[in-house]
Order: sequence, then structure tokens, then C-alpha cells
Amino acid sequence: MLRNAHILVGICGGIASYKAVELVSQLQQAGALVDVIMTEHAEDFVKPLTFSTMSHRPVYSDLWEATGEAAERHIALAEAAELLAIVPATANTIAKLAHGIADNMLSAVALATQAPLLLAPAMYRDMYTHPATQANLNLLRERGAYIVEPEVGRLASGAIGPGRLPDTEVLLGAMRMVLGQGGDLAGRRVIVTAGGTQEPIDPVRYIGNRSSGKMGYALATEARDRGAHVILISGPVALSAPYGVELRRVETVIQMRDAIHSFITDADVLIMSAAPADFRPARVAAQKIKKDSGEAREREGSGEWSLKLVQNPDILRELAILREDGQPGRHLICVGFAAETHDLMQHAREKLRAKQLDLLVANDVTRSDSGFGTDTNKVLIFHADGAMEDMPVMPKADVAAAIIDRVVSLLGKRVN
Repeated sequence: MLRNAHILVGICGGIASYKAVELVSQLQQAGALVDVIMTEHAEDFVKPLTFSTMSHRPVYSDLWEATGEAAERHIALAEAAELLAIVPATANTIAKLAHGIADNMLSAVALATQAPLLLAPAMYRDMYTHPATQANLNLLRERGAYIVEPEVGRLASGAIGPGRLPDTEVLLGAMRMVLGQGGDLAGRRVIVTAGGTQEPIDPVRYIGNRSSGKMGYALATEARDRGAHVILISGPVALSAPYGVELRRVETVIQMRDAIHSFITDADVLIMSAAPADFRPARVAAQKIKKDSGEAREREGSGEWSLKLVQNPDILRELAILREDGQPGRHLICVGFAAETHDLMQHAREKLRAKQLDLLVANDVTRSDSGFGTDTNKVLIFHADGAMEDMPVMPKADVAAAIIDRVVSLLGKRVN
């Protein structure tokens, strides 16, 4: 999404401008063509040489330089841009943009470009919450600008409140989302499930598995980057939700099933990459089970503990039955996952048929380069028509892109 994209990064005169150095570096490393435009006062915080070193391109700031070339250059920059991101955006620049003032290189380019505008406000708490700043931001939103809300935390002044510039990862996510608004999933609603579930035994113990959620989060990110409205239904994981994705956190299989059904009516795609537990305890103890209690021992002095389990709902199988009956979701593209330790192809084909899936993605989780917790994956993609694709080992982001490619193809063939 960022590769070969022509991105203008505007830097305003605020203390958070130093954080934009990492942003420009990450954009350049991702293959974007980055032109940096600095306001006069931004140069008081970070020198232009720093940004030119990170972007490998000249830095622009002076609209009124002696040769007059800047007057022509600001039009060229405006016309070539695919995105104008102002990071950080100060109250002063936000006010100029809201009211069409073009008295420096950055504001002149902003007024001349047709590219989407993304603003990441960063300033003192009371400046951000001031009615004038909020009115200016609302006016820009109404015109189609994307606002990355500042974080709440300790500010340079020592005060606590809103006004902190978000981390680079958040800013990159916002930029990728904006660039993908016209992508091949624009207007589509995609549900992605991710992570494992935790079926409680008592208030402190649960039955779970080793799923990290990385594959599901990569799929949610890829779908977002192609313009989809993404609902990410996530079990407990140690991951931050991708920017711009609607997150619903769950713990148990039943909660996951209920969350899916609450969104399924308007969805175009369900990608069930979560690893829901097949069984749950038949009874959940109200208090922590003590190891020396009668409840935890099968017989006195045995040191054994018998736990009775019951089967959890099979979410995809239930959905298959609903689709057969013409219930909501009958036109849904359904993608399942199978994490196997043996007889992978046999189990995958059986699951594909039994759950009436459009695609099934299977992997051998005993491999060191595939499965739970790894950053790469080695998958086989099974199609409803019997075809099977043996994919090479790839980063999970690339696996996600391959899966979404196939989902897009299926959407193009499906008659709603």
C-alpha cells in the first residue's frame, strides 16, 4: 500500500515534530516517495537536513525564495501527491487550513492539492480542547479530512491530558487506511476473527490454546488497507488493534459466536482465523478451586483432578446450516482455517466440505516456521471447487494479502 505512493508529509512547529523523523524514515523504508514540507517554526525544532537524510529527497519550506521557483514547485507537489499528512498539526496550521489561508509553503500546497488530507494534531491540552480548535477540526472533517486523534498522556509541559502525538505505528496505519479508501474492497464489510478463546474453569483458570492472533490481525490490516470496513472479533491476545478497525473483544466461544451473529447480516465476508476452543468446562466454579479441596480431587490423597468438558458450538457449521435455510449471511464469502498436527490434507478437505466454506486455509502447526506465535506461515489454500494451492513460507502479512486476493476474486464472481 505504501510502496511507490507519493506522500507529502507536512511538519509544523511543535515539540512533537521530532517524532515525525521516525515516520518519514519508516515511509521511505516501505518504498514510499516522501516529500517533506516544513513550516518556518518547525525548523526551530528539527533541522531540514534531518528530514532530507531520512527521505533521501530535498525538504521544502520557503514559498518566497528569491528565484520564484517555489511558486511553481508548490503546484507540482500538490498535483503529484496521493496523500498529504500533516504530522504534527499545530493549532495555528489547523486554523489556517480551516479558513483557507495560504501564507507558507505547507498551507499553499494544502490549498492546491486534491489529495486526501490527514491531520495528526499535537499540542498543549487546553489548546486542543479549546472551542476554536475543535470547531476548526470539525470543519475540516466535514470537508473530508481524516483526523488522527491525539493520545491522552503526559505532555511536554508536564500536564496530563489529550494532545500527545500517537506512535509511528498508529500514524502509518492511518495513512495506509486513507490510501486504501478506493481499494478493491471499498464498500465491503469484512468480519475477521482472531486469537484463541479462554473457557473459564474458575475465576483464575481457563482452558485455552497457543494462538497469538497474528494471522487474524494481519488479515484485518490487509482488508482495511483495501478499503473494507473491518470488524475484528478478537480473543485475548497481546496485540494492538490495527488503526481504523472496529474491534470487539471476546473471551469465550459463545461470546465469539454471539458477536459474529450481531454483525453477520450486513457482512460480505467472514474470515474465521480464530482458534476457538472445541470444549469448555461443564461447570464453572464460582470461587477458585483449591488444590486440597474435595472438588479438585477425585479421591482422597490421589493428587488427581477430573474436569468434565462439554463441546462448544461449531460456529462455522452453524452458519452453514443457516445459509442452507436462506437465513442472513447466505451470500457471505466464508473462509475457514485449520491448524493441524497430522493428516493435514485429509482433515482440511473434510472441514471444507462439512462447513461449506468457500476457502479453507490449512497449516501444520508443528513446523517451526508456521502456526501459533510465528511471524511467518506455510499454508495450503483449499477451494470449494476442489483446487488446492501450496503456498511457500511467507511473512503473515504476505499470506494475508494472498488470502484477500482470493476473497476479492470470489466477491467478483458472486451474484448477490
